[in-house]
Amino acid sequence: MRTSSVHGNGKHMYQFFVSPSQIDREGHRVVILGEDVNHIKNVLRMNIGEELNVSDGESSLEYRCRIENYSDGAVECALCFVKEANTELPVRIRLYQGLPKQDKMELIVQKAVELGAASVIPVACHRSVVKLDDKKAAKKVERWQSIAEAAAKQSKRGYIPEVEPVMSFKLAAQRAQKECVHLLIPYELAESDADGMQLTRELLEKIKPGEDIAIFIGPEGGFEDAEIEYARECGITPITLGKRILRTETAGLMVLSWLVLMLEGRSGSLS
Repeated sequence: MRTSSVHGNGKHMYQFFVSPSQIDREGHRVVILGEDVNHIKNVLRMNIGEELNVSDGESSLEYRCRIENYSDGAVECALCFVKEANTELPVRIRLYQGLPKQDKMELIVQKAVELGAASVIPVACHRSVVKLDDKKAAKKVERWQSIAEAAAKQSKRGYIPEVEPVMSFKLAAQRAQKECVHLLIPYELAESDADGMQLTRELLEKIKPGEDIAIFIGPEGGFEDAEIEYARECGITPITLGKRILRTETAGLMVLSWLVLMLEGRSGSLS
């Protein structure tokens, strides 16, 4: 599992995640363990002397390494230099996603991570067709987390966003109220005219660097009126995404795309 990008010399640079304990900055050493060892050695067939990037999964630092040796179950690397990866958004976006049908959640997690979401929280809504018991939910979350990790590698994220355990809509709303500054819930019955779009734009423009944003997305059948009412009570503001009705796998990605454009498109004051 890796990501690759083409550099000026025409070669691909692969990226891997390791735990902070595998990085020895003072000794200028990095050790890669686990399933990535086989991938580097036998799939990518990387040679001694080739370079790759490593992230510690917790910070925005990027570690450039040079392969020095393949030992039993490890890739031993020399640490060449460390730099700020600068691939993270200046805000923390928490995507509260209503459980969708089939394998749509896999796509949502993958693309949300690529677009910069800090975490994805699966939400069991009243109209969610999928009903998961604790055992099935845990296995699903494990699968979604592996997809998040692969997407983080592919998009050169500085850390791996967490896919959290499935929770009820009520609990999700209460938690977002406590943890986030901006709370938004796209709703098909919100005003979709020019005034409604203006309100959405104004709410997004109020977001500042360092803040936490909660985005609630409903399942295929949308939110029930009671859920929207409870969301309002928790300070979550209904917004419109336009005149068209979007699929659940599209709506959250649209909001994330707007935020990327607005936040990364501003001046250097965000850096």
